[in-house]
Amino acid sequence: MKKITTSLFVLALGLAGCSSKEKADLLVTNATVYTADSAFTTAQAFAVKDGKFIAVGTTADLTAKFEADSTADLGGAPVYPGFFDPHSHFLGLGQKLDQADLVDAASYDEVIARLKAYAQKHPDAMWITGRGWDQNDWPKTDSPVSGFPTKAKLDAAFPNIPVALTRIDGHALLVNSKALELAKVTAGSRLAGGEVVLQGTDPTGVLVDNAMNLIKRVIPKPDDADKTRMLLAAQQVCFSLGLTSVSDAGLNREDIELVEKLQNENKLKIRDYVMISMGLPNIEYYLKKGPYQTDRLTVKSFKLYADGALGSRGACLRKPYSDRPETAGFLLLSPKELETILTQIAGSSFQANTHCIGDSANHLILDLYGKLLKTKNERRWRIEHAQVVSPEDFQKFGLYSVIPSVQPTHATSDMYWAADRLGPIRVKGAYAFKDLMKQNNLIAFGSDFPVEAVYPLFGFHSAVARQDAKNYPAGGYQMENAVDRQSALLAMTRWAAYANFEDHLRGSIVTGKQADFVVLAQDIMKIPNEQLRAVKVRQTWVGGERVF
Repeated sequence: MKKITTSLFVLALGLAGCSSKEKADLLVTNATVYTADSAFTTAQAFAVKDGKFIAVGTTADLTAKFEADSTADLGGAPVYPGFFDPHSHFLGLGQKLDQADLVDAASYDEVIARLKAYAQKHPDAMWITGRGWDQNDWPKTDSPVSGFPTKAKLDAAFPNIPVALTRIDGHALLVNSKALELAKVTAGSRLAGGEVVLQGTDPTGVLVDNAMNLIKRVIPKPDDADKTRMLLAAQQVCFSLGLTSVSDAGLNREDIELVEKLQNENKLKIRDYVMISMGLPNIEYYLKKGPYQTDRLTVKSFKLYADGALGSRGACLRKPYSDRPETAGFLLLSPKELETILTQIAGSSFQANTHCIGDSANHLILDLYGKLLKTKNERRWRIEHAQVVSPEDFQKFGLYSVIPSVQPTHATSDMYWAADRLGPIRVKGAYAFKDLMKQNNLIAFGSDFPVEAVYPLFGFHSAVARQDAKNYPAGGYQMENAVDRQSALLAMTRWAAYANFEDHLRGSIVTGKQADFVVLAQDIMKIPNEQLRAVKVRQTWVGGERVF
């Protein structure tokens, strides 16, 4: 009898030491979780195992059901799916971090001052490069030829070293005489789909769109070690701002393979949706290889350019610019070339993503899409920017299931001069996010960084308040096209994932999806508009791993 009692006692001790709870790697509790699921429900807690959400619910239910290696009581803090940027230039951000920062320079003289400071820090540089100038922010006297600056001040400051400065939109270069000399650019230089701006018979130093390639071909290119450093620096910036999935809106094969290599080495942990740059070698290789998707990389689309940018008057309009009636902009490829490429893509499983700014470019591409797609479909072809759309063309997004991939901060950056370019009637079809969203009941919000700031909440604020960082204008800009906060959040999470063919993997906090999420210091679904841009990121997680 004593022996039996002792055995029962030992068994009872063993059972007491055994937990009946399920095992998780991470248990997050006491949060305000915006799941971004189909019902836009909120929760209090979730459990993560092997990089995926395995349960979402209340704190009481999940603490009763799970035990975890790591727990996080967030004290009511708001949690959202990891933010997406479906149209950005991730490698471009890394490159910009290596260059002189010219963003928000208030004059040409300020640009020169920043370049001199950069040159002092980089005395061995073979070229001085920078990005971010915007002549629209300068005194009119700084832009004397066709609304652009000239090379004169660069020549005076840097007579012996080549200088190449990319405009904020990436669609124009300002260079000095040394750079023109090295590239052998003259008044007679021509490149289809671009412009060498002239002052009489002399190049001014400004090259627009395809003409930029005349200079770029002689600028020393970074090697893989340089690019690796740039990508890892860009990753840290993105993680610090809540981005877990970014895009590269146009990469060549060598750069795509470098991204994949760094991901396989677990150095690059951010998820990257890559659009393949146009070019015969890329087209031939990837059409043969076919689309593919890994845990962190999606290669399923080609990036085309129909036209340039509105700020540099390279956007292709149906009627001339209101402030420069001698031009209506231009296409970067002929209609026949665009149709040929799109026909190739239509015969494959790839997605077509076409840069369209002007109403003429949007009109042309929507009609070409319609010719090839014919009706509603699941191809998820996209118009990147969809910036100026004619009234009769909005319905075509719905007819052919075309996704508008837009950048809300473009509206609040351009609103100061957009009406000058377009006139009071045409501008009403610009930055029309709500009208675009209605066509398919979804829209994708990105930033186009480094053209605009990286932080996705700047775009969130621009979309709902239609105001800039100074909360200007009072009442908002063209508020008929503001969107509600729920739509804005979905546009940078679940809808963006859909636009990237990634919605089955991530974009919402639901069981079975990858555990990418961000914790903010304030609830962007509730605080006043004027506080949105100041909200801080507390934590960023990718696949259940804290990366910031």
